[in-house]
Amino acid sequence: MMSKPKLMLLVIIAVLVAAFLLLGGPELLTLENLQRHQDSLNQWIADNLLLAVSGYALIYIVVTALSLPGATVMTLAGGAFFGNAVGLLTVSVASTVGASVAFLVARFLLRDTLRRKYANTVRRIDEGIERDGAFYLATLRLVPVFPFFLINLALGLTGMKLRTYALVSWLAMLPGTFVFVNAGTQLAQIESMGDIVSADLLLSFALLGLFPLIAKFVVDFIRRRRAYQGFTKPERFDYNLLVIGGGSAGLVSAYIGAAVKAKVALIERDRMGGDCLNTGCVPSKALIRSARAADTLRHADRYGLDSVPVSSSFTSIMARVKRVIRKIEPHDSVERYQSLGVDCIAGIAAFVSPWEVDVTHNDGRREQVSARSIVVATGGKPFVPPIPGLDAMAPLTSENLWDLEQQPQRLLVMGGGPIGCELSQAFARLGVTVTQVEAMERLLMKEDPEVAELVAESLRGDGIDLRLGHKVVEFVEEDGERVAVCDCDGEAVRIPFDRVLVAVGRAGNTEGLNLEALGIEPRRNGTVPVEEDMSVGFPNVFACGDVAGPYQFTHAAAHQAWYAAVNGLFGQFKRFRVDYRVLPWVTFTAPEVARVGLSEEEAQQQGVHYEVTRYGLDDLDRAIAEDEDHGFIKVLTVPGKDRILGAVVVGTHAAEILAEFTLAMKHGIGLNKILGTIHPYPTWNESAKFAAGQWKQAHAPEGVLGWLAKFHRWRLGGGQSAGSDRTQDESVT
Repeated sequence: MMSKPKLMLLVIIAVLVAAFLLLGGPELLTLENLQRHQDSLNQWIADNLLLAVSGYALIYIVVTALSLPGATVMTLAGGAFFGNAVGLLTVSVASTVGASVAFLVARFLLRDTLRRKYANTVRRIDEGIERDGAFYLATLRLVPVFPFFLINLALGLTGMKLRTYALVSWLAMLPGTFVFVNAGTQLAQIESMGDIVSADLLLSFALLGLFPLIAKFVVDFIRRRRAYQGFTKPERFDYNLLVIGGGSAGLVSAYIGAAVKAKVALIERDRMGGDCLNTGCVPSKALIRSARAADTLRHADRYGLDSVPVSSSFTSIMARVKRVIRKIEPHDSVERYQSLGVDCIAGIAAFVSPWEVDVTHNDGRREQVSARSIVVATGGKPFVPPIPGLDAMAPLTSENLWDLEQQPQRLLVMGGGPIGCELSQAFARLGVTVTQVEAMERLLMKEDPEVAELVAESLRGDGIDLRLGHKVVEFVEEDGERVAVCDCDGEAVRIPFDRVLVAVGRAGNTEGLNLEALGIEPRRNGTVPVEEDMSVGFPNVFACGDVAGPYQFTHAAAHQAWYAAVNGLFGQFKRFRVDYRVLPWVTFTAPEVARVGLSEEEAQQQGVHYEVTRYGLDDLDRAIAEDEDHGFIKVLTVPGKDRILGAVVVGTHAAEILAEFTLAMKHGIGLNKILGTIHPYPTWNESAKFAAGQWKQAHAPEGVLGWLAKFHRWRLGGGQSAGSDRTQDESVT
């Protein structure tokens, strides 16, 4: 329930807005109207200057405080009616007071609600304020990228003090106010066509157009001076682009640099290809494929064949995994990148300055290397929680799992995220007794509950002992047996095991980079704070991939790497902001879970209005033919429209099916276009078309269809139509 003071304030605001509209405020506050009444107003203002200035200031404050349209025209009017000196003083004070009132109104009325509803946006603003302080607000005011009324409302949701907000706003708005007021003084002088080409007027309009560019240059200059204070820039550089890390993000960054003929160096201390090739995506998917083959043999009766008892050779399976890695290795090899023109350096890099790193080669040599831009792409590592007794259990992670030589009999998997679910199911299908524990009440917390439940049912069907709501608090040895002690609703639950696999998340890898030399402090999870252009603290230092977050996906790393490399090489001309709006991801369990855009749960949390279209894969002919007729497609669209807000596919080949929805979202294609696309039969991708058909059926024009029915009855002929109607009536009777 809204409190009485808030309700009263809301009523007052509503009355003022209504009065503004009823009295014709939008029509009154136009340049044409002011020019039309200029002569009469000028005379009245000359006779009543103090009253005119006071009344003008009051109206300006109200317009600004209530975010009403017309503030720009009123600023021009201030110059037109009062001149530069009085106009500038009046407008600057009134705009500051009005902005402060809007700031307080947003804080008083909307803070709690909007902070919850737009948590991510507010968090980014809070981070900007924490990082840059008052300069963050000054930047927003100086560079008019966002409308001022949005800044007033947005900053009201933060913890910034009112006096700081008012003072910084006044100072930062002053240059822009002067430009607009000055333009207003010139507009007042237009009496003939000759006045339009006068030098003063042209200069005023030139300032009006150039001010955003000038302001941006000034802000960038100040930011650079602040960032580089205390560092000396080298007179010459060894490279245009220096990349630290040879994983997915680093390789893409180096590739882009080499493709545009920049001089590029890549420093990698271990194996090229990073986690994805050596310990992540590639080996895990190879293991999952072997597990799926074992499951197919074990359940061959589904396909009219005799089921085969499977006794997996763990050594052979792991040998196959390593064989797959070796087959892909040339794509990421030193030889390949050297052939592209990249200098590949085997060693460890530590920052000396924003342009220089100290390189310790693997053979012990040391040298200092400089570059105009540096990209940090050092990846991530599995997070191992500090649980008592865990270290003594020799825990497995997604990193060291592939060195396992013997198949464990009883495997305890900690974590209910994508990695935990994928590996639990793979080992269970290979004949391992698997217990999976998750502290939360469901798996896959980033997915909708119904999706998580379907995956949970599948895991249980594969024989996994799934323990939800179990938090591991201690590891002990009892009678020579390893035991995990879990807290479940206040009760101690003991789970015996042979080996434990920890899959509770990942952390950024910044060890040894000497980021403290640059004043860069990693977050608690090890990732470094990046701007929207992927820069880190300095305009020429960038980060991408797992070390930057927030996504731990290979394709996200490659996506970020494009922005880091391009901004690093050409950022002095134009900078691109990373765009995550259409970022798909897949959990490779059986069934697969593939998603892009908003989930239904996220849409509800963000207050986004949506419609749901659902298509069950049990209706798809290809799925039935392959005895994989389970799962569904769920598409979120704008109410009444076919524009896709998000899509999730749960089932076999979900990753491939999702691609069509991802393409549609990226290029603004709606469900109608998908429905109108010819799909070969029988294929899994037909399901996308059928889902679009479900949406179309729900939005069929009933009125038009009714008239068409009448038209077709008429075409049958009067007698037949009448007879048909009579028969229908009699049957009803």
